[in-house]
Amino acid sequence: MIKKAFFGIADILREHKGQSKKIWMLAVNQLIKKYKGAVMGPLWAIIKPSFTLFILWFAFEVGIRGSGMVSGYPRFIFMLSGYIPWFFISETIVGGSRSIRQNSQFVTKLSFPVSNIMTFCNMAALIVHLGMCVIMYVILIIAGYGPSIYNLQFLYYMPLMFMFFLVLSWTTAPLSAFSRDFENLINAIITGLFWLSGIFWDTYDIQNPILRTIMYFNPINYFINGYRKSFLYDTFIFDSNYTKELIIFYAEFLLLILVGGHFYKRLRKILPDIL
Repeated sequence: MIKKAFFGIADILREHKGQSKKIWMLAVNQLIKKYKGAVMGPLWAIIKPSFTLFILWFAFEVGIRGSGMVSGYPRFIFMLSGYIPWFFISETIVGGSRSIRQNSQFVTKLSFPVSNIMTFCNMAALIVHLGMCVIMYVILIIAGYGPSIYNLQFLYYMPLMFMFFLVLSWTTAPLSAFSRDFENLINAIITGLFWLSGIFWDTYDIQNPILRTIMYFNPINYFINGYRKSFLYDTFIFDSNYTKELIIFYAEFLLLILVGGHFYKRLRKILPDIL
């Protein structure tokens, strides 16, 4: 498996060589195609999650007065810093798994680098995410949270988050193309992931050390907590209090790279026949 994984990673890197301009154009086209026929076009990619944020703000700040604080922050502000990365994460988990099947026309072209499909689909989600991050940052500054030197840690967490869920799609996209059951499984567990991740609650508040360590194995929490460290907590990335979380995350990331390379190498050649 290890040998096949390394060959798979080498294939993916080779397929991306000199393709950056093409990937960018395909990512933009992916957004245009998704909202084709709508008057406002790709702007809906920003409007829809923004409307969700407005509803949440109205519910917590107007409808449910006294909804309380979470870890010393107003509930909406705390939720906002977790919801923004979740929008991206959920889109890349679900969209990444569907990417090959939804772009099957590229798979049948023997000259097209198939691994680029996952990349431009995730890149399209990243474009929307960056727009949502601007909205989040403006809200946080208006609310009195920032600017801060710790905000620059966003430049670490955001690219790392993109890479992590791109690598995840190296496994999920070929498997979903091979079996619709796997795609349905991902759709089934995404809601569970939402509630098991610290979007509305603080995973660091768990007092039981065993349960708290178990939560470290959910990589979604690493990024949600990372965004909060950057915009709310003013906590350094490599703070010694979170060394265990950091080690667990990078161990998972390395394993995910090997698994993704293995499945891509194993399934790449049979994808045209499957689709």
